[in-house]
Amino acid sequence: MLSVPMVLEMAMESMFAVADVFYVSRVSSDAVATVGITESMLTLVYTVAMGLGIGATAVVARRIGEKDEDGAAQSAAQSVALGVIVATVIGVIGYFNAERLMRAMGATPSMISSSLGYTQVMFAGNATVTLLFLNNAIFRGAGDAAVAMRMLWIGNAINIAVCPLLIFGIGPFPEMGVTGAAVGTNIGRGTAVAIQLWMLASGRSRVHISRRHWRIVPSVMWNVCRLSGSGFLQILIDTSSYIGLVRVIATFGSDALAGYTIGIRTVMFAMMPAWGLGNAAATMVGQALGAGKPERAEEAVWTAAKYNALVLGGVGALFVVFAPWIVAIYTTDPAVAPFATSCLRIVSTGFVFFAYGLVLTQAFNGAGETWTPTWINLGCFWFWQIPLAWFLAIHLEMGPQGVFIAMTVAFSTLAVVSGVIFKQGRWKQSAV
Repeated sequence: MLSVPMVLEMAMESMFAVADVFYVSRVSSDAVATVGITESMLTLVYTVAMGLGIGATAVVARRIGEKDEDGAAQSAAQSVALGVIVATVIGVIGYFNAERLMRAMGATPSMISSSLGYTQVMFAGNATVTLLFLNNAIFRGAGDAAVAMRMLWIGNAINIAVCPLLIFGIGPFPEMGVTGAAVGTNIGRGTAVAIQLWMLASGRSRVHISRRHWRIVPSVMWNVCRLSGSGFLQILIDTSSYIGLVRVIATFGSDALAGYTIGIRTVMFAMMPAWGLGNAAATMVGQALGAGKPERAEEAVWTAAKYNALVLGGVGALFVVFAPWIVAIYTTDPAVAPFATSCLRIVSTGFVFFAYGLVLTQAFNGAGETWTPTWINLGCFWFWQIPLAWFLAIHLEMGPQGVFIAMTVAFSTLAVVSGVIFKQGRWKQSAV
């Protein structure tokens, strides 16, 4: 019951990306490629948000398990303050260096001239996604998963309604092209964030942040920073590995990059609900350990992993069979569609392994053992996945398919390594 709203929440979060690609694919392949490059750069933003979310979920869940609601609210407030500060710095740097960053990522001159505005707006508005992720992590840690889910519903409804109006200039709205997708996405996310903050301040959720909680408390701030810092590195290692993959893909041209973008966005759409089950496991681990019940925590993890594998494995099977028809929803360009189809089919074969690995690494985070998945991600995604992708795609001349195979192999490695370490049980003694 805890995971159902989390699954729906993460499905809604992935809808932001899917909706953008769906509309932008009607503009040009350069526009789709720009979205892919920008999203790969924005992994830093997602990393900050998810890293802070890991720390917030772990601390809030543990305090709730200990029946310390005031401590939970205090930790939540410190997390939000950190999120605002970091997002502001990233926004300023990203906006004024957007063109340089796009060139460094391999964007063509035509992509920069037509779509620079998209990258600038996404960087400038990055606080919306940071706070959206972070506030929902607070709700999840408190067991308020349904609240987090509803916030994503609101944000997505606005995004889906506004984006086409701004992209294509429907009615009184200006025709902004791909930049309109960025503006619409930030409007949707920003509205959801405003409602989140109102709920936290009004006492309409289990975590009630009052004015006194905003006062900096060094010990609480350090505890959140400690967990969030290792969480940040963990997610940075994971998500920034996609930058390396994009850089390899970009050597094969904009058509390959556009196909990869469509394929990986669809893959992420399927994976996001799996994060919901992982988040549910993390919450139950934190609350169970706070209540002094480590056996219940372990049982929750294996149960969540089993269900995750069944669900995600079924989705992967559908992707393998129906990949061409799914890709046709986005594009029928004969130069782009084959790459997207190949990405979807190859990567989805590793879904079962990813399902287990995701739940297990999230379980470590819920226990406050955030350094363990950090080292696992470093080994699996940087020291293994990226070199393998380069070796297969460039050295063995397999092209983009080599990158897709490397991703599947990395998923499998993640599951095996995480399972071995989890069974050793050291996470049960973690302090938060």
